[in-house]
Amino acid sequence: MSDLLSYTPHWQDEEQAYLRQLARSFCRNEIAPHQQRWAEQHHVDRELWTKAGSVGLLCLDIPEQYGGGGGNFGHEAIVQQELALAGDTAFGFNVHSTIVAHYINAFASDEQKARWLPSLASGEKVIGIAMTEPGTGSDLQAVRTTARREGDHYVVNGSKTFISNATHMDLLVLVAKTDPSQGAKGISLLVVELDEDGPAGFERGRVLHKVGQHGQDTRELSFTDVRVPVDNLLGGVEGQGFYQLMQQLPRERLIIGVGGVAMAEAAVRAAVAYAKERAAFGKPILDFQNTRFELADSTTKVLAARAFMDQCIQRAIDGTLDAATASMAKLHGTEVQCEVVDRCLQVFGGYGYMMEYPIAQMYAAARVQKIYGGTNEIMKELIGRAL
Repeated sequence: MSDLLSYTPHWQDEEQAYLRQLARSFCRNEIAPHQQRWAEQHHVDRELWTKAGSVGLLCLDIPEQYGGGGGNFGHEAIVQQELALAGDTAFGFNVHSTIVAHYINAFASDEQKARWLPSLASGEKVIGIAMTEPGTGSDLQAVRTTARREGDHYVVNGSKTFISNATHMDLLVLVAKTDPSQGAKGISLLVVELDEDGPAGFERGRVLHKVGQHGQDTRELSFTDVRVPVDNLLGGVEGQGFYQLMQQLPRERLIIGVGGVAMAEAAVRAAVAYAKERAAFGKPILDFQNTRFELADSTTKVLAARAFMDQCIQRAIDGTLDAATASMAKLHGTEVQCEVVDRCLQVFGGYGYMMEYPIAQMYAAARVQKIYGGTNEIMKELIGRAL
């Protein structure tokens, strides 16, 4: 099994090989043992963020001048892969490090970057993004949260839902309408700076009880006349938010696909190990042809998906990843994840349905992968438009 699934990606260099060892050790020691406890408390420990930052696992492809690692997308992909291979379903690493930090890096002023990015790289601050609203889903043009200019501040009113990292976040990239009459052209991105209580009028709502990913804090947010300094407008010009989102979403969709395939690999590894140990009718269940065939097919699907992800990661490193290909990565990676994890769970029989088993946690966590980052139906539409 190790020979079939273990290979060095063509884009991985010597420094990244060291990073993979570091990330693997960190995940085994600081991530894997705490999954059940985090699931029960519905969030990871706040100290996990500073621990990850202290060993250099956050904001790896943010420039060094702003406290980041100065690497490329491959560095981020490695950490996400190792988290998945460790069976993690709780740590909101990709939201913080791979996705939202890059809104700051891409669109903030030099002063804003210097103010926010170093604390994100160290884990001193946690960041989230608030796109989705009740009733909007993937239709970002339909957001109803407003940010009305009033002197040197925007006054924000509205509500958001399905917000990851909502419990610990100190910074929030908020999608809001600065001009509701302009549709997509009226959308802007604001950075809301939070303290423990948040600014006046801001409220962290209930923790949402999801099908899976129970250890990841996902909450509702509400804004009632929340005042945000005009200087916190990303890009400095109103009406750029929709285009900023479209520029960054391919990155988000690729990391979702990368994590999905890595978790499918984790499921295959777990199922093979179990099938070698579990006996039925006097022999290991791996000796039954159906079990071997199911795992052989799953292994093949994972390796094929990894090859596609490697191509996409290389294109992200080169700066040539386009929106349609990123949509394919998200679509294919999550479809493979859900199929393979389901087939591997079957190998475990009744034990696979028990949440104390990592395979059950993987199964429950996988389903949302086909929904967030843009549903897979939207991915097909985006791919279809490029044909």
